Amino acid sequence: MEKLQYKLEVFEGPLDLLLHLIAKHKLNINDIPIFELVEQYVDYVRRMEEADMDIASEFVEMAARLIYIKTVSLLPVYEEAKQLKEELTGELIEYQTCKLMAQKLAAQADGFDYFSREPVELPINRTYTRLHEAKELLEAYLNAVGRGKQKLPPPMEAFTTIVSKKIVSVNERIVFIYRKLLKKSTLRFGAFFEQSTSRSQLVATFLAMLELVKANTITLDDDNTHVTLQRKRRGKE
Repeated sequence: MEKLQYKLEVFEGPLDLLLHLIAKHKLNINDIPIFELVEQYVDYVRRMEEADMDIASEFVEMAARLIYIKTVSLLPVYEEAKQLKEELTGELIEYQTCKLMAQKLAAQADGFDYFSREPVELPINRTYTRLHEAKELLEAYLNAVGRGKQKLPPPMEAFTTIVSKKIVSVNERIVFIYRKLLKKSTLRFGAFFEQSTSRSQLVATFLAMLELVKANTITLDDDNTHVTLQRKRRGKE
């Protein structure tokens, strides 16, 4: 199925929305206060949900990415958080530069005359015209014959670097949990593990749950049987 594209007000994607929030709240793009930015961004995604709008996957994935950066920033050793913030800052600066250049090019092209025509099909000459030495043709022939004499099927050792267990990332499971809670804000704790197909997926889901609890994004009830997405109240704009 073809992926749908959504245009949310003036925002063409998550980076566009982040730049808007940075400009609106006069934040420093080179030193983003991630705790303030993640609340503003998640709040906007929740507004989309409350307005019964279909949320493009890019916006949800960025929300999960920001929550993960916020979570690792709370850890005693936060080198990973610093690296993730630098990567995000680089993407934002690059995107901002591209937007400015696109605006300049659009301004320069404004008012220019242009013309177009229907494509014309050109005749194709498929005659092979290259010349080869006899020695070159002989080597090509011997290589082809040699490949045909190789033993089939190849030994199992040939596949050891290809076949491996799938690595399930914690960030991937954060996106999974967040998406389920966007549809229904409270779910059974066990509902997030029922469709797990491997031990790695179970462990990654559990770690993702811990990360979200540390970030106060979700809460567990007293019996630890239900998970609830925290919805913060919006202040006056």
